[in-house]
Formats: sequence, structure tokens, C-alpha cells
Amino acid sequence: MLKIYKTSTAEKKVEKVEKMIEDCWIDLVEPSEEEIIKVVKKTKIDKDLITKLLDTEELPRVEREENATLIVIDIPYVTKGEDYKYKTYPLGIIITDNNFVVTVSVKKTNMLNDFKKGKIKEFRTAKKTRFLIQILLKTASSYLKELKEVNADIAEKEKVLKKSTNNQDLVDMLEIEKTLVYFITSLKANDAVLEKLSKGIIVPLYEGDLDLLEDAIIENKQAIEMSGIYKDILTSIMETYETITSNNLNIAMKFLASITIVLSIPTMISSFLGMNIPLGSISKEPNAAIIILLISIIISIIIAILLKKKNML
Repeated sequence: MLKIYKTSTAEKKVEKVEKMIEDCWIDLVEPSEEEIIKVVKKTKIDKDLITKLLDTEELPRVEREENATLIVIDIPYVTKGEDYKYKTYPLGIIITDNNFVVTVSVKKTNMLNDFKKGKIKEFRTAKKTRFLIQILLKTASSYLKELKEVNADIAEKEKVLKKSTNNQDLVDMLEIEKTLVYFITSLKANDAVLEKLSKGIIVPLYEGDLDLLEDAIIENKQAIEMSGIYKDILTSIMETYETITSNNLNIAMKFLASITIVLSIPTMISSFLGMNIPLGSISKEPNAAIIILLISIIISIIIAILLKKKNML
């Protein structure tokens, strides 16, 4: 999908335009071969630069080509209905020497919608460095927003685990932990990109840009810290429930062993009585079976009391 945007000089509003003109923003989302060729012809960007960005495993980095600067970052992506709810995908931002800004993403994302709707303060497609930094700041803010959702998921799953600990609940917690690992990895890679840009060597920084970039760096580091905290909390929860489950199993096994010992007494006595051996005077009693049964019960009760005192039952 290919869409072109440009902020009008007079009204300073973001408008969708049909042609690729100077100082416009070209947004490529899951582009077709035809769309890529169209952009390459107009912007003079190397085709490989765009096609590489369609790899979901592309790593965040800063790269200078012959007539363009490439900045790759990882952005959060909600994938409801799939294996895990959150993933990260690369977003490529290409600033060309002939005054074009091209964004390339492998998946449709809502993160750039505020730019398209003109909701970002002081957003101008002609101010390419400012646009880049605003995207980085928006990305860091998006991570913080998604981390709040992840934290809510952790709290919800913890409530469920308090009532039951079936395998699916534990798998759900594991998937959240995977999400946090992905987030931490992506955020740290993005942090390296931000630090490179802050030196002002890759792209020129104009008045006000450095302050905005520092805000992006601070928010990104805050997201890294929050991800680490949530991961530690989740790990602690998983370890606690693992200990609880193991302890419950030990209690159950101890109880069953004690019950087996108690119930084995009547069985043993019955086994002895089943042998053809003389029982002495008790065999002459008309209520011999009842007497033997009562003796078995009394012995079992005594053993049960002893096991209870030793906290075995």
C-alpha cells in the first residue's frame, strides 16, 4: 500500500496527495513490487534499501547510503488472536538528499495515524529531522502505552492463578514473559539508535530538535526500565506459583502415604487371620470377628493420631 502526505504551507494541515512531490512523506505498508519500483524511480533510492526493510527480522540501525540516510527502529505491534498478543516489527525511515521522507513497514500499524491526522504538534513533512525525532518519540510513547496493557494482563492472569493453576494459565504467563523479552530487546536496540542520532553526525539537529530527542531518549529508557520491572515481577510470580504447586504436591503425597499406612493395619490383621493358624481363646468367642475389627480400628486410630502429631496427616 502506497500513500503520500504533505503538510500545506498556508494551513499547516496534513493532506493526502496523489503525486510524489518535494518535501512529501511517502508511506509504504506491505508494498507491492510495482509500488516499490514507483517510489525508487521518483526518489532515486536504491531498491535493495526498501526490500531489506520488508524482512521482519531486520535489526534497528542507522545506515548512510549514497543519496539517503536509513534509520531502522522496532515498533510495538498488537497481534490479537495469534500466539502472543504483542510483537515488535521493524519500521524503516529513509531521508533522501532530494527532500523525500519514506517510511517502510511490513505490517499495518496505528502508530503513525496521529501524524496522518495532523494530531502531532508542530509536525511538518518538510522538517525531516524533526519528523524523524517525532516518530522516535511516538515509538517510545507507544511502548509505554503497550506496557501498561501488559501490566494489566499480568494482574488479570495473577487473579486467575489464585483460583486455579491449570496448564493454559501458566502458558499464558509464559507468553507475556516472551512479550517482555521482545520489548526489552527492541527497546535496547532503539536506544542505541537514539544515542547515535544525538551526536548530530547522522542527521543535522536544528533548534529544538535536541530537546525533543532527549525526551525520546528519556521515554525509551523509561520503557526499558518498566519492561525490566514487569519481567522481574512476572518471573517472581511464576516462581512463587511453581513453589506453591510443588508444595501442594508434597502435601498431597504425604497425606496419601499416611492414609496408606493407616489403612494397611486392618489389611495386615485380616491377612494374618486368613492363615490357618490357631487364635487361642479368642477363636471360641461368638463375637470374635467384631472384637478383631475393633482392635484393628483402635490400632489404626492410634497410628493416625501419632502421624497427626508429627504433621504427617
